[in-house]
Amino acid sequence: MDAQLPVRTMDDFRDVVYNFRLSRVLATALDLDIFTHMGQRFWTPKALAGRLTASERGVEIILRNLETTGLLKRRGASYGVEKLGRTYLNRNSPAYQGAYLDLVHRQWEDWAHLTDSVRTGKPIEDDGPDDPDYRRSFTWAMHQRSIRPAKQVAAQLDLNNAQTLLDVGGGPGTYALEFLKHNSTLRAGIWDRQPALEVAQEIAKPLRHGKRLSYYPGDLFDNSVPGKFDVMWVSNVLHIFSPAENKTLFKKLKRALNPGGRILIQDTFLMNRPGCDALETNLFAVTMLLFTPTGNTYSAQDVQQWLKTTGLKKTRCLQLKKGTGDWDGVIVEGRV
Repeated sequence: MDAQLPVRTMDDFRDVVYNFRLSRVLATALDLDIFTHMGQRFWTPKALAGRLTASERGVEIILRNLETTGLLKRRGASYGVEKLGRTYLNRNSPAYQGAYLDLVHRQWEDWAHLTDSVRTGKPIEDDGPDDPDYRRSFTWAMHQRSIRPAKQVAAQLDLNNAQTLLDVGGGPGTYALEFLKHNSTLRAGIWDRQPALEVAQEIAKPLRHGKRLSYYPGDLFDNSVPGKFDVMWVSNVLHIFSPAENKTLFKKLKRALNPGGRILIQDTFLMNRPGCDALETNLFAVTMLLFTPTGNTYSAQDVQQWLKTTGLKKTRCLQLKKGTGDWDGVIVEGRV
């Protein structure tokens, strides 16, 4: 964030509050599909306004702001799209992250209901996550979000002694597939709801190492763990549930570990650092308030303690190389 943190003056307060302005500019650029329409060409505001069926004045102002962000570059009176906009933000690009953009974009309206969720303690809607179409769209979004960190994690995590791995609540299987790619003798499975597994099968089908991936439909709490495994990979799952629910899940997973097995947990952890280092983790807790009945974000120390109460006495935090992995690059490990 560009705004001054911590907030100690009215100027700081104003800067934080007004951060929404740039977010709204980016949301409008997505509404108008500006990056797709601009493509590889340079456009004057007048020409682009004609293409978009929008006002020249409005388009010119939006283009100036997009240039300020670095998403566009200027050449005389014309504007062109920089690399990010030509790839991830352009629906004609193979790298387009449309499902993830849709997920992020929808939250603009959702966050407007935060006051109601704070008052009631309830999510803004109850049926979305269980709708099959929503679940498929969400799973694709999670795949697009996870491609880069999954490669980084798989390159650093030592799974040489593991023969079997279960991706718990693994959705698209992005991490499981990367683990298989880096470990030729490993076999992996994904345990998640059927709509998510359908997406995972689409992703894995053209990949040679995808043939070593199995699919286990089920609910993490209503169904038994589908077998015994050397490693349980639990990525971005804990924040969906309460501490009590997570402890219940750990007990199930521990019983399904082979001798010498381990649980590896990746999430957005509070690391008990001073100052504002926990900003993103705390903001993500707000997302959980809006979208889950019991979710929150937790400290790495709390998660280690939960593991110990389930019988996994050997716990530690694994730190990936700076700037790699998801969130802060911390993985909590618990061993039998």
